[in-house]
Formats: sequence, C-alpha cells, structure tokens
Amino acid sequence: MKVEFFFPDSLDQVNPYFNFITEQYPKHRIRQRDDVYAHEILKFSPYDGILLSKAMVDGSNKGGSRSSGKYSAAMTQRLYREGVSKFFRLQKNGRNLMSMGDCGAFTYFAKSEPVYTVKEVVDFYEVLGFDRGVSLDHIIFTRKPEGETSDERDKDEREMLRDHKRRFELNHKNAEEFISEVQKRGNPFVPVGAAHGWNAETRKESFLVLQDLGFNHISLGGMVRRPAEDVIEALQLISEVKKKSTKLHLLGITKLGHMSDFLQHGVTSIDSTTPLRQAFMDEKDNYWIKNDRFTAIRVPQVDASPAFKRKIRSGSVDQGIALASERECMELLRHYDVGKTNLDNVLNALYEYELLWGGKEQRLERYRRILEAKPWKTCKCGICDEIGIEVAIFRGAERNRRRGFHNLSVFRQELEDSLK
Repeated sequence: MKVEFFFPDSLDQVNPYFNFITEQYPKHRIRQRDDVYAHEILKFSPYDGILLSKAMVDGSNKGGSRSSGKYSAAMTQRLYREGVSKFFRLQKNGRNLMSMGDCGAFTYFAKSEPVYTVKEVVDFYEVLGFDRGVSLDHIIFTRKPEGETSDERDKDEREMLRDHKRRFELNHKNAEEFISEVQKRGNPFVPVGAAHGWNAETRKESFLVLQDLGFNHISLGGMVRRPAEDVIEALQLISEVKKKSTKLHLLGITKLGHMSDFLQHGVTSIDSTTPLRQAFMDEKDNYWIKNDRFTAIRVPQVDASPAFKRKIRSGSVDQGIALASERECMELLRHYDVGKTNLDNVLNALYEYELLWGGKEQRLERYRRILEAKPWKTCKCGICDEIGIEVAIFRGAERNRRRGFHNLSVFRQELEDSLK
C-alpha cells in the first residue's frame, strides 16, 4: 500500500547556476524564472505533492493581511494569478504532483478564535486551484501547569479543559460550514476535515463527527509535539470507527520507525519538513544516507556570519587571518574530494578555523567520519553527483537547502522501504 507524502512549502528553492567557488549568483538572476524546487533539481520527486498554508501566503491577521505572510507582494500576486499548480510547476515536464492547502493553524494557536472565516479559506483553495483543502481549524494544545499550588493547578486545568471543549466544538461547527460551502460551489476541491482533541478518546470523537458530516478525507492535527505512542493510541481508537473508504492524513508527522503502525491503522498520507530542516537546524544529523546520518562540515562565511562580525569588531579576531583560514578550509576540502591532499591536513585546518569562529572541537571526529565515508561520491540523487563535496559543507542557503533536498530523496527511499 502507498502512503502519499506532502512537502510543506516554506519558500524553499535553489539556484541551479549558483557559483560555489565565487559564492555568487548569476548577474541577471530572476528568482521566479531561474530558481527551482526539490522536485525539479532531483532526479525523481521525493514527494507526491506540495502542502501550502494560507498563513504562509496571506499572514495570520484577521482578514488575511498579505503583508504579514512570508510571501512577498509580488509572489502573492503571481500565485493568485497563476494558481498553485502552475506556480509550483507541479504538472510540468511529465510530473503529476498534487496540491493540498491548510490554514496554518500553528500561527494563530494563541488566539481565542481562528483568524480567518470559512468563506475566506474556501475562497483561497478554490481560487488557487488546490486538489485538496483542509477545513478551518483551531489547534487544541495540551499542557500540564507546573510550579503552582494544587488549588491553582486545579483551577488552571479546569480553565484549560473549558477552552479545549470550546475549540473542539468550534472546529466541528467550522467543518460543517466548510463542507457545506464546498458542496454548494460544486466541489472545486476535495474537502479534508481537521480532527483535533486533547486525548485519544476526544480525537476519536472528533474523527467520527467529521466522518458523519460527510468528509471522505480527514486529517489528524495538533500532534506534532506528541510522542509516537500518543499518535498510535489515537489511531487505534480511530480505526474502530473509520470506514474503509475514509482517507486519513497525519499533519506534520512522519516518524519512520512507526510507519508500519500508522499504515496498519489506516493512514494514507503524511507531511513533514523534518528532512529539509535537519540539514541546517540539527547539530549532528545534517546529511542523510539510507539508514544512516552524518554531520555536515561547518565552514561559516566570515563576511556573512553575525557572530564572526561581532568578534572582528571587538578586536578578538583579526579579519585577515579569519579570511585566510576560511579560504584554506574550502580549498583543502575541495582538494581532498579529488585526492589532492590527505584527511589530516583538512581536519587540522578545520580545527584552526573552529577556534577562530567559536565552533566545537568535538565535531572533528564527526567530520572525520563523513570525510572518510565520502557519501556524496555514491549518491545519484541529482545534487550530490552534480556538486560533490559542496553538499556536505554547512555554509549558506544554497548548500544547506540542496542538502535538505538530498535528505528528502533519502527520506522517500526510507519511507518506501518501511512500507515494504
């Protein structure tokens, strides 16, 4: 059985003509024309579709103020003009990728009410031409008050439970209005209900309400921060009432080690940015290979690192020495990649540079591991075999995003293996 994987968009593109030696973009670069997505630069698409949040585009202010979204005004105008499929080039060059929209409820979870109306959300999905759209939802976060007296804790928990129930009912009211509005417009996209709860029992109840409302696709949300055991517990209860025809999506959850459990309980699609984000957010597991992880080699740019600039301004680091050390590291890494220098020379240069910019000495053994293995030499993803060791260097958006794209391709392979 196949599990569809959607990749949440966060303006992740790279420029195929970026010069890694000079660290420069082409002189006449036009981002919307020249920069590419993961499904365009990799040899195969690592995902089945793109997930785009309304909050990413229009922001999270009441009425959808476009100025507060991450999209620029020009990008937003082009998206609304072209539609989601053309904007992301989902159907270009023989590709057949899907699109799914959601509200981006994480951006307004602290507010008492969602910042959009049902009509605004349906308009967003319909005008942009999404294949699927998630109903207007409000996340129910669970927390346990700490550092309080028992009376204060009991009061907080009672107030929190009242808010949970209010959001619970609000989600179902919005879902009912949402599916009615979609049907009234002739079903321009597949409506996806958003099930939320504060424990396994209420998540099951929410799922059942949505299924009874007529949703054939239902997503389980608000569980990104929950352990896998909580997700599986909810899925076990949901599977008791789930119709065979109902599709189940996990919002923001992958957890490959538990994929067989998810599949057993009827999960048909997932989404996550984890493989991409780990390329530049994780301390250790930046560069993935199938069933293993490596640490990318940090060589920060002297002229682009705020920490480095502060050290230079304070006089604790000489700019000329820093630039020379940076240049030596990059040259030696490239020479090592083609067999022109030995590993100890590279590690010594990296150690001296780490002392300058304030890195961590204990990374050197992890650097030794990736440099000895040279995993980019055997990877045929379309990035590693194109730029070589550059993909393993933690440095700037062009390298880091490419490494994230590579990680997505590895994740896809691991996902398919886990389903077997």
